[in-house]
Amino acid sequence: MLILASRRRLSAKSNLTKALNYIVNHWEGLTRFLDDGRIELDSNVVERAIKPRVLTRKNALFSGSAEGARTWAILGSFMQTCRMNEVDPNAWLTCVLERLAAGHSNKDLETLMPWNFSKITG
Repeated sequence: MLILASRRRLSAKSNLTKALNYIVNHWEGLTRFLDDGRIELDSNVVERAIKPRVLTRKNALFSGSAEGARTWAILGSFMQTCRMNEVDPNAWLTCVLERLAAGHSNKDLETLMPWNFSKITG
């Protein structure tokens, strides 16, 4: 194997040797996609899926206070609940705020939840 031959000619402490050692130690995992066409070459799909959560976590660090972080978490939960229920978060929030401003009863907040959005707009 060319990697093994190259590794023997380099200093054991060089960065290139470390990289070659990584390749040799992880060869099976690095080449697994060649045997199974269902395996992606990279993890971009997963990284794109988790990016909004990571960005939210980073943004929440700068919420200013414990109360600000709590508010940020509540809004983030509502936005994710909208996505899970295939509801546009902006349309939902606009509708809810308009209804609350118009005097919607606090006793009937369940009807304003994202999973009931089609009922309140329909």
